[in-house]
Amino acid sequence: MTEFFSRMKGSIGSEGRNMLNIFVLEDDFLQQTRIETAIKKCMTDHHLKYKYLEVFGKPTQLLEAIKETGNHQFFFLDIEIKGEEKKGMEIAREIREKDPSASIVFVTTHSEFMPVTYRYRVSALDFIDKGLNDQDYQEAISSVLIHAAENVNKTIGEDSFSFKSEHSQIQVPFSDILYFETSSTVHKVVLTTKKGHMEFYGKVSDIAKTDKRLYQSHRAYVVNPENVVRIDKANHIVYFENNESCFVSRLKLKGLVEKVDKK
Repeated sequence: MTEFFSRMKGSIGSEGRNMLNIFVLEDDFLQQTRIETAIKKCMTDHHLKYKYLEVFGKPTQLLEAIKETGNHQFFFLDIEIKGEEKKGMEIAREIREKDPSASIVFVTTHSEFMPVTYRYRVSALDFIDKGLNDQDYQEAISSVLIHAAENVNKTIGEDSFSFKSEHSQIQVPFSDILYFETSSTVHKVVLTTKKGHMEFYGKVSDIAKTDKRLYQSHRAYVVNPENVVRIDKANHIVYFENNESCFVSRLKLKGLVEKVDKK
């Protein structure tokens, strides 16, 4: 077994933000090589492009590398990692909690675990057996990637929020959004949701223009009025669930109150 990690970039231009980000979790070097080769062949044969193709031997490496959300995020996961038979399903559950739109495919020798995946509620796109011969294996890999690529640019429903910039693509359920704030890191924004925090490249002013349901409450904050629990008018603080809060400027206070009252 190896703790191999590799990262490859596809050709990234102005259209790069519409490409797939492909992540592989596999701790066996030969299987890493096999799936990476199959992915690249699919991309070449079907004229598809990816923004990133990353291969990891450790679950922690993969989880730390996830910087975006949306249906352009694609994960190939081995179920057994370092002798832990269901580790891949646990990782899939963590991914799904953060990103309901991502595509997850299990690639494993443990086909008997297929029914178990439903109990983990990860909504796997497919289940590919490592025991397949090379031709069938290639066809299986290609089939799921083509399906994912076709869905990347499809219009998302009103219950979702999508934001694209030159370097980031975010897609999350709108109902999960609490607020966006300018990050301490230059050119980045922090999104706070009911499930946690996520940092990505962007500007709050651009985000405010993306969806009319949002409201810019301050030069550094954009909020989701639907999830406002309380507004402290005296101290200009907006409260959400999970003890989260942000500021609202004096000039923006009245507009936010009106937005919240309409929900």
